[in-house]
Amino acid sequence: MSENVVVIGGGPAGIEASRRLRDLGYTPILVEKEPALGGHLARWDRLFPDGVEARTVLDPMLQDLDGIKYFTDTEISSINRLKDTWVVKLSNGLSAQVRAILLTTGFDLFKAEKKEEYGYGIYERVITNAELEDWFKAGAPPQFDQVRTIGFVHCVGSRDEKAGNRQCSKVCCVTAVKQACEFKEKYPEVTVYCFYMDLRMFGRKFEDLYLKAQKDCGIRFVRGRVSEVSEDIDGRLFVKAEDTLFGKPLKIKMDMLVLMAGMAPSAGTPELARMMNISVGEDGFLVPSSIVGAPCSSSREGVFFAGASTGPKTIPETLSEASAAALAIDRYLKTPAK
Repeated sequence: MSENVVVIGGGPAGIEASRRLRDLGYTPILVEKEPALGGHLARWDRLFPDGVEARTVLDPMLQDLDGIKYFTDTEISSINRLKDTWVVKLSNGLSAQVRAILLTTGFDLFKAEKKEEYGYGIYERVITNAELEDWFKAGAPPQFDQVRTIGFVHCVGSRDEKAGNRQCSKVCCVTAVKQACEFKEKYPEVTVYCFYMDLRMFGRKFEDLYLKAQKDCGIRFVRGRVSEVSEDIDGRLFVKAEDTLFGKPLKIKMDMLVLMAGMAPSAGTPELARMMNISVGEDGFLVPSSIVGAPCSSSREGVFFAGASTGPKTIPETLSEASAAALAIDRYLKTPAK
């Protein structure tokens, strides 16, 4: 009978790690608190930099779950250490005693309403990147046909001391450029602005996407933070910003503003960390034993990490780390006890 391994979090990291563990001869017990597997990837329409449909990545993973025990709508009730094993109790009444646990708890999107100056939750024409992606996926509502000017605000809740997060969310710049291009392609007559601090287009073909945005789509890039958003009597937005390259203030009337909400730690991460007595950084993400040398290992025996549980990751990074975590668990379980 194969050995069980508990995997907490059913996003792409948890699914991929479970598949790899199964292929290595283990029985993964995958636990997801939401009603379905897939995490944020299930919500997304297209992925940067090539615009491939997110479902072409996720669907093959979801169709390959044979040999994996998975539970949705299920939370962790308790985790306790018993000699050299972990006892994990689930909210559905089941429990498992295992030698290894993998945390793939992912991330939450920063709550954009915390940045009151942007007017999210106050003005209906201020939306988030996730909401725009929902509309790309489901079909744009009729009011999109009335949009003539739209702006994208980078770094909402990231690289922001006041928001409690100094870290870069890594994917916001390229997501903004992808969405700006996509919007422009759907609505060629629309004027599109991107307000950024500095562009971090670090990945392969990311710079090509940026050049496409400038040359082919005519996206207008403004280096500077948006300082204030207000609304006129007709519901259109007044966006105030400073162009730091030209050293002058701007006030632009817009029909829609998209806030690029960054990655924040998953809400359930602190409680799981408390149960297992593992470290959480000042940024709220889990702390591996070594960011460089052992990014999938924790300070506790038999506890491993993968994906955005330890900080912002792209999808390719997440999937690679999930495979690495499965191999680390395999090595750990096959190492004779001292």
